[in-house]
Amino acid sequence: MARSGTFAAIDVGTTKICTVVGDEQPDGTTRILGVGLAPSAGLSRGMVDNIRDATEAIRISVEQAERSSGTRILCAHVGIAGSHITSMNNRGVVAVPSQTRPIAEDDVTRVIDGARTVSIPTNRDVLHVIPRYYVVDGQDNVTDPIGMYGQRLDVEAHVITAAVSAMQNLTRCVEGIGVQVDALILEPLASAEAVLEDEERRQGVVLADIGGGTTDVAVYVDGAVYHTSVLPVGGYHLTHDLVVGLRAPFAAAEYVKATYGQALPSAVPADEQVEIEAFGGERQRTFSRRRICEILQARCEEIFEMILVEVKRAGYDEIISAGLVLTGGTANLAGIDALAEQVLDMPARIGVPQNIQGLTETVTNPACATSVGLLEWAIRDSRHLLRPSIPHPPLHIGSLWKRFGELARVVLPE
Repeated sequence: MARSGTFAAIDVGTTKICTVVGDEQPDGTTRILGVGLAPSAGLSRGMVDNIRDATEAIRISVEQAERSSGTRILCAHVGIAGSHITSMNNRGVVAVPSQTRPIAEDDVTRVIDGARTVSIPTNRDVLHVIPRYYVVDGQDNVTDPIGMYGQRLDVEAHVITAAVSAMQNLTRCVEGIGVQVDALILEPLASAEAVLEDEERRQGVVLADIGGGTTDVAVYVDGAVYHTSVLPVGGYHLTHDLVVGLRAPFAAAEYVKATYGQALPSAVPADEQVEIEAFGGERQRTFSRRRICEILQARCEEIFEMILVEVKRAGYDEIISAGLVLTGGTANLAGIDALAEQVLDMPARIGVPQNIQGLTETVTNPACATSVGLLEWAIRDSRHLLRPSIPHPPLHIGSLWKRFGELARVVLPE
């Protein structure tokens, strides 16, 4: 939080650090007050590999967001990714101690803690326990059991674990600039907050956040997350393929990808030529644009096939009616959604942050989906903390006299 009612989020990515400051409007939309973008340093495939460089890159991004918003960032929600992330589904069960009162918040907390109990190595820790649905005395698919009556409460939860060292390194980098980490949030979950529609979540959808060093995958079915994973491939690999194929410097290959790239080679003229900075004595060489696009197409197809394998491994490939939603910086590649439809034989679209106000020209971009989602996650967490307790229903006369007697024993001296 930057000041009362204002929240901050930091997306620590492989290619960029994006810090966003915003607040919630009365109509429920998110207003963006400030944005800070800085090139990443000290990170590889979503993980910190140089504390000093990563801390400096985060400091630059945070200072830009502070100047842009006019606020001081004291704490923030921070995104985490990397191939160390694993997930599983687990069940928690508790008994409701009293049949005369409804299920309360503490009962839900206890059952979620029960689902958190999983066997993991000592070098890993639980990052998230996300309820998929609850079961009250055998009644399935309960979305919110608070206020209901029952003797047994079950929860089907999605449990995400991460390497302790990766979480500690990221936390140290952020707190090294004087910003407290309110929570570490898995980045595909944050991206889903910003770009997915409720109907897509209900009917089954795959979110693929193709960032610089990783592709983060989340599968939603019946409105809840059922599977998450991180694939060690991303936009960096597209650029590296151009470096190898064109024998050009990395910066030149990145420029060519952003300016002339197209995931479908058939969509560009066969005779169009592109002049590129290259290695060697000539320094400038001419290549066919279609050849450039063929290199990009091959890597994109590989990424989509890896996503499909991951979804099939989880067992949900037959129930993904809403198809694929692509986000992340690589989703800006022209034609990538059309190629995804061809390769996966399912609907595909590009996901951009929705329901936002303020500095929308900066963050209405797939590359900023994670940071906006982290901000919305922070706002949602604050609403949960301020949520009033569910009042108990009227008591029977016998219970009322019992409560009166208990109160009298406390107030009146013996």
